[in-house]
Amino acid sequence: MAFYRAHVLVCCGNTCSMRGGPALLQQLARLVEEKGLKDEVRVVETGCLGISEHGPAMVVYPEGIIYARVKTADLPEIVEEHLLKGRPVQRLLYKGPQAPKMEPETKVTYFGKQQKIVLRNCGIIDPRSIEEYIAVGGYQALGKALTEMTPMQVVEEVKKSGLRGRGGAAFPAALKWEAVADAPGREKVVVCNADEGEPGNFKDRLIMEGDPHSVIEAMAIAGYAVGASHGYVYIRGEYRQSVENFERAIAVAREMGLLGSNIFDSGFDFDITVYKGAGAYVCGEETALIESLEGHRGEPRLKPPFPVTHGLWGMPTLVNNVETLACVPPIISNGAYWFSGIGTEFSKGTKIFSPCGDILLPGVIEAPFGITVREVLFDIAGGSRSGADIKAVLVGGPSGVMIGPESFDRKFAFEDLSPGAGALIVMDETRCVVDVVANCLKFFAHESCGQCVPCREGCKRVRDIVYDWTRGEGDELELDMVRRVGINMRLASRCGLGQFAPVALLSAMELFPEEFRAHVVEKRCPAGVCPMDSVVSVKEEQLSWQR
Repeated sequence: MAFYRAHVLVCCGNTCSMRGGPALLQQLARLVEEKGLKDEVRVVETGCLGISEHGPAMVVYPEGIIYARVKTADLPEIVEEHLLKGRPVQRLLYKGPQAPKMEPETKVTYFGKQQKIVLRNCGIIDPRSIEEYIAVGGYQALGKALTEMTPMQVVEEVKKSGLRGRGGAAFPAALKWEAVADAPGREKVVVCNADEGEPGNFKDRLIMEGDPHSVIEAMAIAGYAVGASHGYVYIRGEYRQSVENFERAIAVAREMGLLGSNIFDSGFDFDITVYKGAGAYVCGEETALIESLEGHRGEPRLKPPFPVTHGLWGMPTLVNNVETLACVPPIISNGAYWFSGIGTEFSKGTKIFSPCGDILLPGVIEAPFGITVREVLFDIAGGSRSGADIKAVLVGGPSGVMIGPESFDRKFAFEDLSPGAGALIVMDETRCVVDVVANCLKFFAHESCGQCVPCREGCKRVRDIVYDWTRGEGDELELDMVRRVGINMRLASRCGLGQFAPVALLSAMELFPEEFRAHVVEKRCPAGVCPMDSVVSVKEEQLSWQR
């Protein structure tokens, strides 16, 4: 691997790409070459650096200096002053957030309170270079597992670490691994669930864009532990950059003998296939994902039997999501007790959060379990973007629970406030809770596979009623009826989509009862968001269309 005195990593994640990141990358590479610095300075495309609001962003190593909101017109100055003469351009440096209104005692430490384990390499290495991944300790965990540990010892190490699923269900990872390892059958499969489809969740995309080899290494370790020789990555088809990085990483790992036959001369064979999903949110549920992998309509299966014994094509199948798998190599390299020493008594390690909405610093952050909501929202993400007070937060995205300021001192931990998949949709005082909930219900009604009645009919019926509330329709009796329908959906739906679809609604109705009564009884929107003067119900619109 060639030696360079400086590396410049240019963010080409979704947000930075929309703001001109790719053009910035090309122009910077051209200027570096024109200045005769091509052999000294390496320009690298990387995934999201986590400071999406300040894009396009770039970081210069070895100093670790971050430039924010860079324009192509700024590049000649950066190349001339910093890359050639070693003098950073002060006016372009990332200096942290500047909110319109912040309390005097508020101190935003965006990176200070983070602890990066899963995101340890994102924004540090070139995600397209396996050499750089190996240089920072990549594939050492796989080598250790294959040459120094038995499959059962690997499972035991994951068990002692206390790792739990990061996709929202928080199921102990080792119990799945153990169940697949003990299941009868000669052929077993590992599946990486990368079908990240819920609004507000974009952490898995960042991992796959910024550090694909960590997931590949984890899948190979999991395959060795459970006795599988093949793995599948079921990835959201819209994640173009993630797909490209992953497929390139798999091909390079295969060329170097880190995938394929007889890995590390251990006699262990393992390979990976990428499967692009068609954008169905329900395929994030593991059995619907398996149905889609088999070429069928993506619908959840009845359980039992569970995938650990009867999964893909009837084989015992281990399904873990991206963030869960990315925790595995550090656990094997550093030991279970190192990992279990981070977090709380019942919630080990770190969690990735993706704050968005009315927040000053939307993006992706990683912090230890036990951090409070207040610390994440204000100390790291900077608080409200507008300066208005934060009214509520949807923890876990549209399928998560809604909390208010009275819960901001609760800890993100499975024994206190479960973070779900990590999305934090922030709403300030200018937002209407009823309007937000109506949009969540619209999403679930659209994404329901229609297989079971409680979800299919419940999502549509509740969506229509709440939508009518935002238009000045409805009566007081509907408040109790919607609550009862939501509870029945939670109890009777076949999969997590229907079970969690009404959670935001039910928690919002409990948290803001007067706001719902104002819409339904008084025919007014306290936030002034809903068009209460346009009293046209969904039913009337449908009848008009039919006529």
